[in-house]
Amino acid sequence: MSRISQIVLDDAGLPPATPEIEQERRVAMFDLLEENTFKLPARDGRAVPEGPYHVSLAIRDKRLVFDVNTESAEKAAEFHLSLGPFRQVVKDYFQICESYFEAVKKLPPSQIETIDMARRGIHNEGSRVLQERLDGKVEVDTDTARRLFTLICVLHFGG
Repeated sequence: MSRISQIVLDDAGLPPATPEIEQERRVAMFDLLEENTFKLPARDGRAVPEGPYHVSLAIRDKRLVFDVNTESAEKAAEFHLSLGPFRQVVKDYFQICESYFEAVKKLPPSQIETIDMARRGIHNEGSRVLQERLDGKVEVDTDTARRLFTLICVLHFGG
């Protein structure tokens, strides 16, 4: 049961998301809950509370905070990640997404496909950075990292 069963974004105080950002958020959350891998490793010889887990993501004091609880509300883990390593890739991702959203409105499919390939490449880079930052804290597969990266971008949108 090493998985996320509930995900919450603490987006209080952020400006309202655009329709496109809100759609990205909904899809990422749906896909994440449908299938994910989220395994907390044993630390300091202590047993790890078993999942599935409820995860809350927030940005506090310029840090990305993962608050992880069991389904019975037992604290399983909390870790804080510096936002520095994410800044450039998030910025690049938003820029390419803007281009993609505009392209969908007016460009032919071949040009949209080219922009979408670039968007996926940047998205993959973001998920790789996230997996590196989570190393030793939680094990996630590539698809889970991709979906979590999307949610981090949603939080960055106002941060």
